[in-house]
Amino acid sequence: MDNQPVKMEKAVVIGASVSGLLAARVLANHFSKVTVIERDVLPPLGEPRKGVPQGRHAHLLLAHGRDLLESFFPGLTQELASRGATVGDLSEMGVYYSNGAYNHSFHSGLVAVQVSRPMLEGSIARRLLATPNVTLLENHDAVGLLTTPSTPGAQVQVRGVKVENRTGGAPVESSLEADLVVDAAGRGSRCLAWLEGLGFARPEEEHIKMDLCYTTRVFRRRPTDAGGRSPIIVLPTLKIMRGGTMLAVEGERWIITLAGYLGDAAPTDMAGYLEYARSFAAPDIYEFLKTAEPLGEASQYKYPASQRRHFEKLNRFPEGYLACGDVVCSFNPIYGQGMTTAASEAALLDECLQAGLPGLARRFFNRAGRLLDAPWSMAAGGDLAYPQVEGKRTRAGQLVGLYLARLLAVALEDSSINLAFQKVTNLTEPPTTLFHPKIVIKVLFGRTKS
Repeated sequence: MDNQPVKMEKAVVIGASVSGLLAARVLANHFSKVTVIERDVLPPLGEPRKGVPQGRHAHLLLAHGRDLLESFFPGLTQELASRGATVGDLSEMGVYYSNGAYNHSFHSGLVAVQVSRPMLEGSIARRLLATPNVTLLENHDAVGLLTTPSTPGAQVQVRGVKVENRTGGAPVESSLEADLVVDAAGRGSRCLAWLEGLGFARPEEEHIKMDLCYTTRVFRRRPTDAGGRSPIIVLPTLKIMRGGTMLAVEGERWIITLAGYLGDAAPTDMAGYLEYARSFAAPDIYEFLKTAEPLGEASQYKYPASQRRHFEKLNRFPEGYLACGDVVCSFNPIYGQGMTTAASEAALLDECLQAGLPGLARRFFNRAGRLLDAPWSMAAGGDLAYPQVEGKRTRAGQLVGLYLARLLAVALEDSSINLAFQKVTNLTEPPTTLFHPKIVIKVLFGRTKS
């Protein structure tokens, strides 16, 4: 990514999440100084941190996300590979069981990265903090927005944040001036309370309640494991609402995450963990676990619901303030879309800043809303296929669900359909490509496995 002339002075990012780190990277193209505020102290490279409980679990960096990260940080893919991450063609390397059958292996050209979340996040943070105009404030918490004195009818202007320094005993509050504040604090963001406090409406929200439970263990990895294939993914089915993911990550390790819907959690003890895997619709993960060598203890993470806030529908929003990442939309993590979507939003923010700060929120939210439609519809459609999952269902959505079920059945026999679907799930193509007349004809009249 080529640096552009710096036109603005100061920007602040709330939260050193993947979304926040990537937002800071593109802001560095446009501002003389970028400050990232983070409640945690970032740990040594590759170690999980307290503020990212999901970081211990399986994360797959999809092809489009890898492409974008490579554009933000040239050479990052090779750097991760040199640290032990597995890089390669997902459809060629992996084993996937979904909808009652295995996908056959083929070359897709979609290169993804299997790496632990702490290694990826730490590598991004190191690259970012080597940027001369980016500073990290660890052990600091954003507790409020600074605004210009308001007058009746005037547009509210955010001019910075109030921060608490938590490095000592009692927190010490100070002010941090900025021309733009980007809120990437995740689902725990104070964004809605701040907006209401400034007299703005809350955005319309959608929720899909699946009550997903993750249980993850780490195992020693040998070259002969799983026939040399990775990742190994067994997706839940309508009858067996359990599944799992095996990722070959750095340190010659497997990260194995077992997931269940509706509060169904795999036990943390090894015997119970093994029995849970044995109940899956396909035996691949169970067969590995029978002779696997565990490293450390299990960890669990609960994800109650996917959530989307429609900021693009608001009539008013304060100038100088934006929200991104999980503040705007967080998906069921079983679909692996979060980090790639965060990278896509960062690229979008970079484009929207070309026109400067006036009207930025409107430009960004309008375009982000369209960007999020694709991954949200994919995740929502997958979850709402389960009758027990709570969420808004429409007749159109049900018809699309039936079409996609047929498409996936045909994809098991037709590599061109499989590739089209893989491009959509990797976010390199929009879902509308699956409704091209040539694909529709193949889906409706193609051969399926009996």
